[in-house]
Amino acid sequence: MYYALQMFFNNGGGACYIVSVGSYPDGDKNKADFELGLAALKKEDEPTLILLSDAANLTTIDDYYDLCKQALAQCKTLQDRFGVFDVVQPKPRIRTEEDVNTFRDAVSSDYLNYGAAYYPYLQTSLNYYYTDNFVTFVGKPTLTLDQIKDGQGALYNAIKAEISKKRIILPPSSAIAGVYARVDRDRGVWKAPANVSLASVTAPTVKITNKEQEDLNVDATAGKSINAIRYFTGKGVLVWGSRTLAGNDNEWRYVPVRRLFIYVEESVKKATEFAVFEPNVSTTWLKVKSMIESFLEGLWRQGALAGSTAEQAFFVNVGLGVTMTSQDILEGRMNVEIGLAAVRPAEFIILKFSHKLQEA
Repeated sequence: MYYALQMFFNNGGGACYIVSVGSYPDGDKNKADFELGLAALKKEDEPTLILLSDAANLTTIDDYYDLCKQALAQCKTLQDRFGVFDVVQPKPRIRTEEDVNTFRDAVSSDYLNYGAAYYPYLQTSLNYYYTDNFVTFVGKPTLTLDQIKDGQGALYNAIKAEISKKRIILPPSSAIAGVYARVDRDRGVWKAPANVSLASVTAPTVKITNKEQEDLNVDATAGKSINAIRYFTGKGVLVWGSRTLAGNDNEWRYVPVRRLFIYVEESVKKATEFAVFEPNVSTTWLKVKSMIESFLEGLWRQGALAGSTAEQAFFVNVGLGVTMTSQDILEGRMNVEIGLAAVRPAEFIILKFSHKLQEA
């Protein structure tokens, strides 16, 4: 977790939630500990990304992938967050088809558009953090580094020099989450978090060719896309993919499209909560429609939506005979329908939500 947070902040991350599943001296953590962490996270409204950084080190790989499925289910249920996952590499420096196949076999086909996976692990430039009393020199007798320091200065310095050469290898999700945060801040959630360099990374642990990336992008069997991290001469280490796990889904294939809709739905729901205490009449509907249209027009002008005019970029519908029946009104329900051209003009993805108005 310590190093994962370093990578998150070094790559542009900001405020974040850390969900404790216990302390390290308590022994190895198991899946149940992380399940409790996911349950605690479900009660929080602000998080927009879910990472399972430490869970990738669970002894059983299937336990990690089961947690990924639970995280995807939470994203689907709450519809206000997105999962960033790792393809586990038991041998980080060795590329095997088995790692990718294990991931695709273990992660079910449910709610795939609410998450994205990244491969391979990263060779970082981070040094190991340690204190002298926790470094043991195996000799005759066995001593800790702080015991060697006073009497054997040359040996102490040699050991310190060797330790300084060691660098951390990490799963990529924490660095990727930092990239998401940086791109969101600089450009917006509608910008693909790809073709972006990674800070504090010297190389991916394995090199990926164009042909190998094609296999990662498109899974002929289940459509589960995996985003590659690659090294390019003169450019460095780049995130070279921006697909959700739903690689065969024409609407939700890309990370920025899915996250744009999460952003719009969550923003609109919260901005129109004032209507809960208003009469369910045409005056309220007009206020809600005008507010949403103003918000969406702002996004369109920033380049978040496709279309040469606002009419080509989005539409908002609300009203009796349009999105509501007389029964809906009697039951205090106000339904709103929004269409966004997130990819091409005049091809809308429909977003629907409802407010239950306060009943007298």
